[in-house]
Amino acid sequence: MKKFIYLLLCLAATSAVQAKNDSKNDISRNLRIFNSVYKELVANYVDTIDAKKSLATAINSMLGEIDPYTEYYPADMQDELLSLSTGNYAGVGSYLQKRPQGIVFSQPRWDSPSRNAGIRHGDIILAVDDLQVTDETPIDEVSRRLRGQAGTKVNVKIQRPYETDSIMDFEITRRQIDVDPLPYYGILRDGIGYIGLTTFNANSADAVKDAIADMKANGGLKALVLDLRGNGGGLLESAVSIVGNFVPKGTEVVTTRYKEPGNYKTYRTTRKPIDTQLPIAVLTEGGPASASESVAGALQDLDRAGVVGSRSYGKGLVQNTRPIPYDGLLKVTVARYYIPSGRLIQAIDYSHRDSLGNVTRIPDSLTNVYYTAAGRPVRDGGGITPDVTVKQQESNRLLYNIVRDFWAYDFATRYAARHKGEEFSPDSFEVDDSIFAEFKAFIDPDKFQYDHYCETGIKYLREAAENEGYMTDEVRQRFDELEKLLHHDLNHDLDHNSKEIKELIDYELSDRFFSESDQVRRSLRHDDDVDEAIAILISPERYQMLLTPRKDNSK
Repeated sequence: MKKFIYLLLCLAATSAVQAKNDSKNDISRNLRIFNSVYKELVANYVDTIDAKKSLATAINSMLGEIDPYTEYYPADMQDELLSLSTGNYAGVGSYLQKRPQGIVFSQPRWDSPSRNAGIRHGDIILAVDDLQVTDETPIDEVSRRLRGQAGTKVNVKIQRPYETDSIMDFEITRRQIDVDPLPYYGILRDGIGYIGLTTFNANSADAVKDAIADMKANGGLKALVLDLRGNGGGLLESAVSIVGNFVPKGTEVVTTRYKEPGNYKTYRTTRKPIDTQLPIAVLTEGGPASASESVAGALQDLDRAGVVGSRSYGKGLVQNTRPIPYDGLLKVTVARYYIPSGRLIQAIDYSHRDSLGNVTRIPDSLTNVYYTAAGRPVRDGGGITPDVTVKQQESNRLLYNIVRDFWAYDFATRYAARHKGEEFSPDSFEVDDSIFAEFKAFIDPDKFQYDHYCETGIKYLREAAENEGYMTDEVRQRFDELEKLLHHDLNHDLDHNSKEIKELIDYELSDRFFSESDQVRRSLRHDDDVDEAIAILISPERYQMLLTPRKDNSK
């Protein structure tokens, strides 16, 4: 019997080695095929092949077949990746955007080299040093030209909308741009503190710790709203350290499991916590940011915080960077991560696609139940479901078109140009009816791209009634009446959505007049998620009930 088992083990080992060798042979064979095709194209194709572009296309097409987080970065396109992990980069400090009129400075950061030099929102870039920027110029190339070593200068020619002398030249001195992970924190009311965390970089955990210490010392902190909405993610180690501020040292936060069976790594907190009893409400939304979800999920699984808002995106994948020849970097998905209850929150299985090549979310019916430390049921496979779901403001096609076609953005750019030099107070500035009326007049009805859903629906229904033989004189009359009732009136629709439109305008104007800190503080005035979190935190009974398992849900 022992001899038989030994033979089976030998056969299994031989099969494994053979499978590994076959895999290596397949890789070698396919690489030779690709290399030969590539050489033949470069040598014999009737037109000149852009070798760099063709290879980039091949790489990106291959990566496009897997998850969207595995990406290749050549040497000249690594600034964004490195700034995410380090929290800083050298450049002019502005976002860029491709618009119909060209590449524009869409958001010069407050107190950045670009803003201090005089660059404003919406400035159209005509040239960067000796590079003439046209419709054909890749935005990545413009971004690369603007970045550089701190202390060096870059010359920029722009065209400014809504200005008489619109062509302007600026000399901008690049400097180190620190990405502040925490642009605003403070006491809101009743001892409820607020921290808005925008990214998980090397500085995030200490920034959170220092903010809590400051609010404890100077604000009488009694409870905390930790806002992770809009957070772009970042370093997993940073997320673990942030959880470490609120739970005992040595607490398990995340386990990453790799390709090989049995290959895993458990991340535990290593720092002395600043407060393990402080009531916490974590705010979440549907944006993809796995580090945010690991923090929210771990605090939920450990019954250390209540989660408020809307269900998170569901990204349970971990990426590492690997060096590639000629100074390239490959950010590759290497593992899945599991939070303390044992659940994987990944919502999409990228290994399975439908006949059209699309991926879909795992349906709730196929998810599994896990339990928090106290015995509350939670589910895997679909992001983090809040303990308290806040109904989100519903959008519509009108609001979508206003944002998509930059009506609010361009109006704010013109408004800022007309009020150049004026000072506005972040505590008293409001988008009143006069500004809203100015916005309505700014919209050109002939240029406004309206999606006439009602009219289109009636048109299709008319055709269906004709084809099915139901179009009598009476039915035709009813269609005519309905068409008149549902005809779009732009002026009426703008008035009907005035509250939401004013919020869009307020966001754009705040971005032009106020610092990032003031912008965040102003946005909290009308924030349903924050209001709900405060309502929970000011009621100890409600907070404890939220974290206590119901009898019928206990393990």
